[in-house]
Amino acid sequence: MPPSGQTGSTFISHAVNPIESVSNLGRVLRRRISSLAVVALVWLLVPVGGAMAISAVDFPDVPPQARVLDRADLLSRAAQQELERRLDDLQKEHIDGHLITLNRLDYGLDLDTLARQLANRWAGEAQDSSEQLVVAIDGQTITAAVAASDDLLDQLPASLLSSVGSTTMAVPLRQGARYRQASLDALDRLETVLLGGEDPGPPLIQDDQVALTNVPTKEETSESNAFTWVAVLLIVGTVVPMLTWWVFSR
Repeated sequence: MPPSGQTGSTFISHAVNPIESVSNLGRVLRRRISSLAVVALVWLLVPVGGAMAISAVDFPDVPPQARVLDRADLLSRAAQQELERRLDDLQKEHIDGHLITLNRLDYGLDLDTLARQLANRWAGEAQDSSEQLVVAIDGQTITAAVAASDDLLDQLPASLLSSVGSTTMAVPLRQGARYRQASLDALDRLETVLLGGEDPGPPLIQDDQVALTNVPTKEETSESNAFTWVAVLLIVGTVVPMLTWWVFSR
């Protein structure tokens, strides 16, 4: 029995107020939905590939033991092994060759510059002072570049290296992104010159063959970005109000 002068109001004051509980739950859910909406918006707006941007600092300071550094996963295991053997053969000419692939270059960096930076850096760090050759493939733009250390340019002139990347490798890359074939064609042409043979030159392209490319134009890039922004805003503007209505309508 409650003491005299105290009624059941004491117990009522400690009872759970259902209206207040619903209100508290609504505030918690509202905060969580807002947090989720912000996270979703950031995830949609931030380019995923930005975190994968590659520059010279992302590669070893010294020449790596692996001949093929397939960062973009463009090559099958069998293709990697075949190219490893072909690059190993260059050791007979005292050349340390590497093939690198990537999906996204760092802002302001082009593929030729990256390949030259690696070739000269590895030449300076090589224990046996081997001349360096770097074949690079960009999986995003479907382009290639070939570079050599400065002490190798007498045997492989810069004009030859540029032609190998822009023509010899470009043809199979444009014909269905044939990364393995492009790499083998480049090594074939370079080895011919290294062994004292005449440069076979770039591959012949038929006049009626249309060169295809996956590199977007400036206009296509602008249209793509605008479409992405519109799509993101429509999704956020539709989903968030629906979730909020669903929470408060229950």
